[in-house]
Amino acid sequence: MKIATWNVNSLRVRLSHVLDWLAAEQPDVMALQETKLTDEQFPANDIESVGYQCIFSGQKTYNGVAVLARHALHDAVTDLPAFDDPQRRLLAVTCNGIRVVNVYVPNGSEVGSEKYAYKLEWLERLTDLLADELRRHERLVVLGDFNIAPEDRDVHDPEAWRGKVLCSDAERAAFARLIDLGFCDSFRRFSSATGEFSWWDYRMNGFRRNLGLRIDHILASAAMERDLTACRIDKGPRALERPSDHAPVLAEFVS
Repeated sequence: MKIATWNVNSLRVRLSHVLDWLAAEQPDVMALQETKLTDEQFPANDIESVGYQCIFSGQKTYNGVAVLARHALHDAVTDLPAFDDPQRRLLAVTCNGIRVVNVYVPNGSEVGSEKYAYKLEWLERLTDLLADELRRHERLVVLGDFNIAPEDRDVHDPEAWRGKVLCSDAERAAFARLIDLGFCDSFRRFSSATGEFSWWDYRMNGFRRNLGLRIDHILASAAMERDLTACRIDKGPRALERPSDHAPVLAEFVS
């Protein structure tokens, strides 16, 4: 079984990229972030025409998450518990016996800012949600754009990024608390290398120079980890014309 995540940075702009990638990789489940579409604008017909069902939670211009799957999707949750938030950043669904939680964690803007405080609170609420999900679902995958580079090896220049948003101690501690709930970082099961990134800034030839961060993750519960056979970052779509600034991440599990 293949489960993938991709921050597409506007599905309207990147729809052809997504459809081509689905045809090439044939994932069973695909989580998208930053669709940047209202629900009325979501291209459900295009997605369904290539064999995928879809559930989505969107808003105008910003954010937006969706899950595409070859099997039926049900039991959708679109909000964090006890957290009144109009931003569409979370979508949990059940697919073929697996609970899938798709997240687009806030960026945080700048350490010490109001947006940074919002990010840390959002992560606290996510931790609460996932603890509850784990109690109810043994087979659980959490994936998406976490906007956190967990370790220095996930950063092209650790000293330049030291203490800054995406790499601050508080954000990394929040990510570690997610792992401590009982998840593994799927990518790190298969690679300990530095220089493996999923996001590159559009500026300063970031992709060509590999000035990136690994901020897109697939976290697997213990039951899913036992079936995990591979996880990789597909840099191919980042080299396309008018690409997203993120690359897809794909994990494979024994069916």
